[in-house]
Amino acid sequence: MKLMNKKILSSKSWLKSLLASFLVAGLFSISAQAANTVSVSNYPLFLLSEAVTAGAPSAKKLLNPGEVGHHGSISPKDIKAIQESTFVVWFGAPLENNLASTLDSAPNAISLFAFDAFKRYPMRDVKGETIANTLDTHIWLDPQNAKAITRALAVIHSHADPKNKTLYHANAQKFAQRMDRAVAAQKRSGQSVRAYWAYHDAYQYLEPSLNLQLVGSLSSDHHLAPKASQLRWLGEQRPNKRMCLVTQSKPAKGLITKLQPVKTTIQLEDMSGSNDFVTGWSEMAQQIMQCTS
Repeated sequence: MKLMNKKILSSKSWLKSLLASFLVAGLFSISAQAANTVSVSNYPLFLLSEAVTAGAPSAKKLLNPGEVGHHGSISPKDIKAIQESTFVVWFGAPLENNLASTLDSAPNAISLFAFDAFKRYPMRDVKGETIANTLDTHIWLDPQNAKAITRALAVIHSHADPKNKTLYHANAQKFAQRMDRAVAAQKRSGQSVRAYWAYHDAYQYLEPSLNLQLVGSLSSDHHLAPKASQLRWLGEQRPNKRMCLVTQSKPAKGLITKLQPVKTTIQLEDMSGSNDFVTGWSEMAQQIMQCTS
């Protein structure tokens, strides 16, 4: 698997880069009027923020669950919240182009994609081949990325709410420990590489932790029906008699009939069915492992 960027910056280097961005933007000069002065863009980022702010006020969430990518819009009330926030954290336009017109020019906005950090993969076509000069934006599903994001959020929340700085950094450390235990628990369940299909390729960042290998997708978008030629190709190339299909919603019976024998598991990549990031990640991992067994 070819990586766009194999490097995950060390905690010290990552935080130094983040602090430098604050200084350039002049954000340190903004005084926090209340503890709840941080807004975050979408649901997975909100769950990571919740892990950091446990015991303190939550961040404001701009997009609803299910609106992680290009879908959903922000209201005048949300725009007002953006303007009044000390910091607004989002992934960036490649994922959230519905926010780009507002946040690209917002002086208090922090785009995580703007930093030379995190493990990054390119997008793949329906046959699992990498697409040059692209970014698979689902970076939060990688455990190391999730830990790096919480470290960044601890810094951001600390500057918006200095009195809880110790709490935020302690929570980020606790999150890292929980995430490590969750990954270790899944790795104990089996080390063999397991092939799977996806309706839409959204789970790449889970693959190294779970020893998974994508061998094809039904469609390039979960809103688009698969082509007959792609279904035929999947049937001809299937490495196992019974395949696992990971999908964001319940597939049509007729589609499943064409793919038989197949097991399915419904997994929302934005974890919108969970209230806790580590729990949601663990449940997703466990269910996919069961589907591929």
